[in-house]
Order: sequence, then C-alpha cells, then structure tokens
Amino acid sequence: MRSSDAASYDAIVIGAGISGAVMAERMASQLNWRVLVIDQRSHIGGNCFDELDADGIRIHRYGPHLFHTDREDVWQYLSHFTRWQPYEHRVLSSIDGELVPIPFNLTSIERCFPEEKAQRMISALIARFGEEARVPILELRKEAEPLLAELADFIYQKAFVNYTSKQWGVAPEAISPAVTARVPVVVSRDDRYFTDPWQALPADGYTAMFAAMLNHPAIEVRLSTPMSEMLRFDWESQRIYRREGGEESLFTGKVIYTGMIDQLFAADRGALRYRSLRFSFERKDQPWWQPATTVNYPNDHDYTRITEFRHLMQPEPAAAATTVVYEFPKEFDPAAGDEPYYPVFTEEGQHRFDDYAARAKAMSQLHCLGRLAQYKYFDMDDAVANALEAFTALEAAIRSKSAGGESVPHG
Repeated sequence: MRSSDAASYDAIVIGAGISGAVMAERMASQLNWRVLVIDQRSHIGGNCFDELDADGIRIHRYGPHLFHTDREDVWQYLSHFTRWQPYEHRVLSSIDGELVPIPFNLTSIERCFPEEKAQRMISALIARFGEEARVPILELRKEAEPLLAELADFIYQKAFVNYTSKQWGVAPEAISPAVTARVPVVVSRDDRYFTDPWQALPADGYTAMFAAMLNHPAIEVRLSTPMSEMLRFDWESQRIYRREGGEESLFTGKVIYTGMIDQLFAADRGALRYRSLRFSFERKDQPWWQPATTVNYPNDHDYTRITEFRHLMQPEPAAAATTVVYEFPKEFDPAAGDEPYYPVFTEEGQHRFDDYAARAKAMSQLHCLGRLAQYKYFDMDDAVANALEAFTALEAAIRSKSAGGESVPHG
C-alpha cells in the first residue's frame, strides 16, 4: 500500500471490505490504474476484520465469518492472496436441554425423541425422501404422514421459528415462507453446516488476506477517513469533486461506492431498513467453553448464538483461556453506532432502493457495489463473485471505449 502523494487517481474506492478490495486489486493489477481506497473505519477488511487477542486467539470482531463456496473461480482468485486452513463448520442447537446438530439430521432426531419413535421417524424419512436427501422444512411440513408431520412441526417450533423471529425482529407468524424454505432436514448423519466443495479459513486470518490484496504499488489506502472528507457529489450537475488540502477539484475517474446507498443522498427519500447485531465478547478462564464453534440458542435467551473462536484455530493455541462472543440481533440504529448487517426486505423498502439506485446509475462515473450499496444479501463468496463480475463489465466498457478512440478520463 503506497504512501500518499500529489498525483491523480484513476479510481477512488469507498470501503475496504470485500467488494472494495476486490475492485481495487483488479483495477490496479489489470488496468494499471492508480487507486485510492478510503474507509471510515480504522481497519481494512470490513466486517471480515479479525485480530489476535491477548491470549493469541484470532477473534472476528464482527461475528464469525466462515468461508465456503461452490465457485472454483472465487476460490482460485482468493488463493492468490492467502494460504488456506481446512475447516468445516459444525453447529449445535440447544433444544430442551440437549445439544443437537443443525441442520437437523438423523443424530438430531435420536437426541430429541425416544429411541423407538426416533427410529420410526428415521425410517419414514428414508422411505419418503431417500438417504442423503436434504429436505426443506417447508416441504416436510406439507407431509400428511403423522410421524413426518410431527417431526416437521417439532423442528420448526423448536429449532427454527424462535431463532428466526429473534434474528429478524418479527413475530413468528410473520416469517416469510421464502426464509423457511432454506432450512433443510438432512436425511443422513452429515453434520456439516455447509456442503460446498471448498471450505476453509485464511491461514493467517482475513485481515492478512485483505492486506495482501491491497498490497500493490498503485493502491493507496487511507483509514479513519469518511467519504465526505474526500469527495462531494453534485447530483444536479452530475459531477463528482475530489477534496484534498482544503481545496476541491473536478474528479473524472471512477468511483466505486460500497456503503449504504441511501447515505449517498442523505436518505432524502427515507432511510432503508437494516437489522444489526450487538456482540458481547467474554474471556473464559478455561481452555474450552463449548463442544462446537457455534451453539445456537433459539428458545432460551435474548442472544441467538455463542461462538468460541478457539475452535477455528489450527494448530490449537497454548492459552489456558478461551474467548467467546454472544450475538444479540437488534434493529439498526445509526445514532447508537450500530453497523448495518442485513437488509430488511419490504415492498416499500424495495421501491425506495429502486429510486436511489436509478439516481446513482445516472452518474456514469459511479458504480455501487456490495451488500449495502446494492441492498442485497451476499455471502462472502457471492460478494467476491459479484465484484469480479462488476470488474469484468467495467474492463470491457473501458477497453471498448479505448478501441473506439475515446480517451479514458483520469481524476
């Protein structure tokens, strides 16, 4: 990451998370552009930021991030910037005093029901759906067979509905069927939370991976820098001005914006709605706290889950203590310093977003990218893929202009 000087930039990237880092790296390495990356936080990596605590345990400051993908292109791309530590995520859920695997599988059934009934339920599942099937709970709830109907209702009530209600801040009856449909029942003893062919953690942490992505002589990174210190958008004239040293100058390069899209317009058509999270980190004076990385608590507490980071580390740290984090969902409140995590999709919110997106698209220099700017939920690998696709489209447009004899503007 290069030191600042007075030269111009071809692109300015707002946000040093997944979307911003991928775009910055691609523009610098593939287009030979000079790129400035700014972030209002004091670190790179966005919500993937991790660091070692006093006991040498790598903690994820914004909740656990477990990388998994079925896209080889994403895996190969990120592999240029990190070594990988194999890791397959496993989750337990506290149900009626038992810790059972989630997604619900055959072992879960055996732990939640008397032996004879559990075996009859398992036999009914296999007969109806076949071994190794992954059956959406919504589909299972349509079954008329009494044992399967009883099982479906148990899983829905005990493992899913209260967890989801806390996560999204809605009454159980308001939970969308589209959300319910994603919850599988696994007709096997496979207790992995994800089944993607590539599952791993960056061996030296996510922060180190992002540092490698941004470690290019044509990339400059400025942290603790709000966008308003560097740029001003004049929506009436469709121009962008760069601020530097108390002066403004017209900026004609590209701007990649990865923040909340409504903030571009000071939410003048109304704020978009998000869910947020509050994290409570605790150091425990014992080597291990729980038997799995994550234990869900759907029914018993205000928090939804506890994650113990020591499970993520190989080799195991020598510390005699461990660190856990309790996760409390809440409504996003910027006045409280909350971070926006999940878009809350409503018809009104979608119309509002569509309006903001159309206004942003009218400024041809500006490209809105990522979960907050596109008001869309992305897993980590989806965010990488989305940014790579956005770069491919940008590169094609740039090369087309160059081939047509048009000059590519610089800021």
